Amino acid sequence: MLLAIDIGNTQIVCGVFQKNALIADWRLSTNHTKTSDEYDMILRSLLEIHKVDLGKIDGCIMTSVVPPLTHAFEALLHSLVGQAPIIVTSSCPHGLILRYDNPEEIGTDRLVNAAAAFSHYQQGLIIVDFGTATTFCTITQQGEYLGGAIAPGLKAAADSLHLKTAKLPKVDLAIPDSVIGRDTATSMQSGIMFGYAGLVDAIVKRIQKDIGQSTYVLATGGLASTIIPISQTIQEVRSHLTLEGLALIYSRMKPACG
Repeated sequence: MLLAIDIGNTQIVCGVFQKNALIADWRLSTNHTKTSDEYDMILRSLLEIHKVDLGKIDGCIMTSVVPPLTHAFEALLHSLVGQAPIIVTSSCPHGLILRYDNPEEIGTDRLVNAAAAFSHYQQGLIIVDFGTATTFCTITQQGEYLGGAIAPGLKAAADSLHLKTAKLPKVDLAIPDSVIGRDTATSMQSGIMFGYAGLVDAIVKRIQKDIGQSTYVLATGGLASTIIPISQTIQEVRSHLTLEGLALIYSRMKPACG
């Protein structure tokens, strides 16, 4: 079995694969102050709850955009599984042609998403990842990773609106019945939700115009399902795309990673 971990700025997503099938997954809050021992205890408990035999895990791979936690998880996984995890970098066998000016600057979560999506769909793609930031990745029909765009995340923007204003409350990220809000809460929800759907659609359409072709538009990330009902461009949500990408890269011979 394979243990795959994606460490993001807001959440840590973990998954266990058996013969390429995802058999268990869970999300943890990212906490920079937790030690490797604390996360070790949490992971052991979750594996037990999900009835995953720790002794049968014979491989692990991770991607991280949080350097302090990269080192903590590297240590705990070595203790937990008995071997050092593969840590994804731009030189891993992702199966893409990187057209980015400095490939090492690409967030490895974005790279993993792109690898999984292109492997599965084998066509031109735009991937919208709704995480702490909202990221857009562009892949051509030939498997070229061109780059994309990075915007503030949906929750971060909503929290900022509440925290930076004296009278605006914190609201749920829910789609109101009408774009015309009849009170402060629904007015905020309208601006946040319809505004973000418009942001996504505008960037997707501009990318497609820049590359001169229509592409399949795929969404992932914890908040993807929140926006898709009012987006005009997103065609599918693939919730476990990052975990799928980690499993794919692990299968492509771990010695190739460096």
